[in-house]
Parts: sequence; structure tokens; C-alpha cells
Amino acid sequence: MRNELAVLRSERGWSQARLAEELGVSRQTVISIERERFDPSLPLAFRIARAFDRPIEDVFHPDAEA
Repeated sequence: MRNELAVLRSERGWSQARLAEELGVSRQTVISIERERFDPSLPLAFRIARAFDRPIEDVFHPDAEA
């Protein structure tokens, strides 16, 4: 699953550590999601969307082949 996490985080001027703190996850989790090595659980995906005041579909996009 592709995502806009790094772009949205950068627009807010947040570090990966700051976003991790906002979400209650580790910085490594944020890094893994940003690099699209890890798909977040649905509850975490909704928390991420809420952190950026965006609908979930503005943050996450299904893979083209999915």
C-alpha cells in the first residue's frame, strides 16, 4: 500500500519521533510505514489520518496491482 505519510509529516514540520509520539508507536514503526515496508493496522491507519485531519483515502492508496 502506498502512502503520503512522509509528505504530510513534512508539511507539518514534524519529525518522525514527533509523529511516533502523536500516534503512540515507535519511531521505527513510522519509518517502516513511510518506506512502505509495513502496512499499518486499520485502527492505526485511522489514527494516522486523524493526526493529519485527513480522510484515510488521502493518506493511503492501494497498490495498482491490488
